[in-house]
Amino acid sequence: MDAVCGGPMSFRSRLERSSHTAFIDDGVLYVWGGYQVTDYILVCIFDREQRELTGDVPPDLNGFCGSYLNGTLYIFAGSDGGGYTNDMFTVNLRSECYVWKRLTNINGKTPSPRTKHSCWVYRDRLIYFGGYGCKTVGDVQNSSPSSFTVEEMSWVRKLCWGWNNEVNVFDTLTSTWSLPETKGSAPEPRGCHAAAILGSKGYITGGVVIMSLSFFFRISSGSPAPMGRTMHSMTATPDGTLFVYGGFGTYGPTLSMFSFSIIQIFIHFRPNI
Repeated sequence: MDAVCGGPMSFRSRLERSSHTAFIDDGVLYVWGGYQVTDYILVCIFDREQRELTGDVPPDLNGFCGSYLNGTLYIFAGSDGGGYTNDMFTVNLRSECYVWKRLTNINGKTPSPRTKHSCWVYRDRLIYFGGYGCKTVGDVQNSSPSSFTVEEMSWVRKLCWGWNNEVNVFDTLTSTWSLPETKGSAPEPRGCHAAAILGSKGYITGGVVIMSLSFFFRISSGSPAPMGRTMHSMTATPDGTLFVYGGFGTYGPTLSMFSFSIIQIFIHFRPNI
């Protein structure tokens, strides 16, 4: 689709939203997607403006994973009115026109359709963990029993739905998917968790594990772990602290904030990852 470049769209009232993606680049806050959203990116600086999007604009997605790397926003997977997807969309936010592209010339085996997963950005790679989605019966039979927890199955469609704890890596330079070997005791398959990265170390907390809430920290925090929660956020700071905020806990919504000084890591990305 040819790009149509115009000035900023007239600003309507900011839409309240949830399950969106947000990031800061060069003093500009970008927000995309979520519930109650239309097809635009909301750019917040001193003056708020909405940028028109053209090209292969993603459909309305729920549970997608948004990642920002080197001026490009990547949107992977999620679910829409047609079911679960494993499509990858990109948009260059440093160009004059915001033109979406759906990546089609991809190498390697694309991960199965999923939602409610997470992502670590490391060097030029996007490293995805977990989520809820569907696999063919054959794929489930050929995978490790500990990597996919089946919640529902349809023999007619030959599909299984459930949670996974897979680690999938997307190389943005070569557009290549890979499934690296992991070692150690992996977390249970889960979704709706939070993830953060400090240097070459990735962390996850909480999420839904077989329809129960958990707060998973394979670290020594020196204090009791907060109650289980989902749909929360986790932010890493340069001094080695993780801040966990909000979410939906065992007894309903929570606005509490906790901080952890990291002693033991959850996952370490080797140089070749």
